[in-house]
Amino acid sequence: MTEATAVGSAGASRHGGPEPATTVDVQAEGARIGAAMGTVVVGKPDVVRLALVVLLAEGHLLIEDVPGVGKTTLAKAMARAIDSEVRRIQFTPDLLPSDITGVAVFDQESRTFEFRPGAVFANLVVADEINRASPKTQSALLECMEEHQVTVDGVTYELARPFMVLATQNPLEMEGTYPLPEAQRDRFTARVSMGYPDRDAELAMLDDRGTVDPLTRLQPVADAASVRAMVDAVTRVHVADPLRRYVVSLVEASRRSPDLRLGASPRAGLQLLRSARAAAALAGRDHVLPDDVQEMATPVLAHRLLLTPDAALARRTPERVVGDLLTAVPVPRRR
Repeated sequence: MTEATAVGSAGASRHGGPEPATTVDVQAEGARIGAAMGTVVVGKPDVVRLALVVLLAEGHLLIEDVPGVGKTTLAKAMARAIDSEVRRIQFTPDLLPSDITGVAVFDQESRTFEFRPGAVFANLVVADEINRASPKTQSALLECMEEHQVTVDGVTYELARPFMVLATQNPLEMEGTYPLPEAQRDRFTARVSMGYPDRDAELAMLDDRGTVDPLTRLQPVADAASVRAMVDAVTRVHVADPLRRYVVSLVEASRRSPDLRLGASPRAGLQLLRSARAAAALAGRDHVLPDDVQEMATPVLAHRLLLTPDAALARRTPERVVGDLLTAVPVPRRR
């Protein structure tokens, strides 16, 4: 067991008092959660691993693909595998911001306003079809995703830890969808596409799900406390100075790319570093390698980039641009 994955955590709880020091093996615990999710999300180990990386990086995951490929199933599988408070929000055009954040209701007996928390007050929030709600409603998630808090009528309320939004989104070509604004996309640590399953996985799905939904058989293998300990252990994973410079160089190169009219933000560089730390911890290492940064570069950066009209006409994609950046920016070498 490496030093980082076995390190104790003694962070302060958002719900009062310091938490007791614990020891956690990030690699082993992550494997247990991933195996549990894999019983439901068949044939997609890379997608499951990315979801775990985002969870341990204290980020948020955007799952984008056509209907019916398992976007909501992935989100529900993670929610069930972790025994913590879970809320699901079905985004619709008539959804209001107060449905998400909560609202102050006047109590006639006490003659005061009482705050009633919205659906966002949970450890895992499944935002189903997030781009079917109006931009006004989508903006209700901005503060809580970035600052882990909600402000209503001038009063700020802290959210639970861990806190993660798993949002599903249909492609913009689908009817009745609104594009996510740049500020909203930038708050998602990573984006993943499920893709269609291979033939064997689809045949297994037809056999397994003909009589019972495997989600109903999925039992929790972790809880909020163990996830908090894993997150704290990930923050102790060492990142050498050349790798920090490498992350900054990648982000800066995106801003100079002739194919992009909007490059990666400073938040993108921070999320890339956090994700690389989580990937290293899940691999059982106490330090980050250039491979970790390169592995996470596309899912973390691509959805934040906006192509120029010429690049779009040339059928360039943000993913291809990120690949070009990884080729162009020199990789730190071991001394």
